Amino acid sequence: MLRQHSIRPPALDKQAGIMLLEGLIAILVFSLGILALVGMQGVAVKQVTDAKYRSDASMLASQLIGTMWVSNRTPAALKANFDTATGASTELTNWKATVAATLPGITDDVNQPMVNVSSLGDANDGVVTMTISWRAPGDDASSPVHKYVTVAQIR
Repeated sequence: MLRQHSIRPPALDKQAGIMLLEGLIAILVFSLGILALVGMQGVAVKQVTDAKYRSDASMLASQLIGTMWVSNRTPAALKANFDTATGASTELTNWKATVAATLPGITDDVNQPMVNVSSLGDANDGVVTMTISWRAPGDDASSPVHKYVTVAQIR
């Protein structure tokens, strides 16, 4: 009586389980790729949000400069109406309220917009420096505030 032995070829014994290992490695590589895409999406959303805040600050500064251009443009009148240290005009008050409503992280005590009106020496030259600050949602208190600074000369 002949005995039959089931003998596997030696090449198959050495490769037993290799498909499972390849599958697990492929899943790992795919998972890392997906995690990288999710991370990139989060960074992209943050950058777009920061760009929106910067463009809003630019638009708000341009809005006040336009208001200054249609008002009395002498440096004394600009300082009396629009300088945040001395001015108390309705336009300045309304503009500051619009800035606080548009940009995040601005309260009555923190990150208030600053407008400084100075003169270059000529009676008709008014130099306006505006600083608009904000703190984006999710920024911790130790991170620096975001700032938009613009300088305009109004004649």
